[in-house]
Amino acid sequence: MRALVLFIIGLAFGSAFGILISGHVAMPAHDHAGHSDAMHDHDALTAWPADTPSPHLMLKLHPDGPTSRNLQIITHGFTWTPEEVNGPITPGGHAHVYVNGEKISRAYGEWLHLAQIPEQGPITIRVTLNANDHTGWSIDGQPLAAEITVP
Repeated sequence: MRALVLFIIGLAFGSAFGILISGHVAMPAHDHAGHSDAMHDHDALTAWPADTPSPHLMLKLHPDGPTSRNLQIITHGFTWTPEEVNGPITPGGHAHVYVNGEKISRAYGEWLHLAQIPEQGPITIRVTLNANDHTGWSIDGQPLAAEITVP
């Protein structure tokens, strides 16, 4: 009898863990709003190096089910450097992805799966290119960013 009880407990915990890993239960997002250190100052801008050609950014959405999309972040002149995140500023970096003004993720490459897009539109998706220290890259004081609207 003891073996059966232990089996049922293991099955319950294993199933719960499996559901969490598979993404069918929403995990709470990490909120950077409480951070006061410069490493997470999302409003700060860093000027793109004048001696380096300015990158270009374009967004495309590809359907992936009724409430999800695949976001394609097309860049030219920008190098993705996920291995350097939180390190010194060098040309390149990563992206921050916002849905209706709320940061939902970082992107370290051209593709990002957006699992739950709100069903009520329009929905604005904004992507900013960010340096390794999370400051936004800018040119002439303007953030390197792009937006796309889901109808």
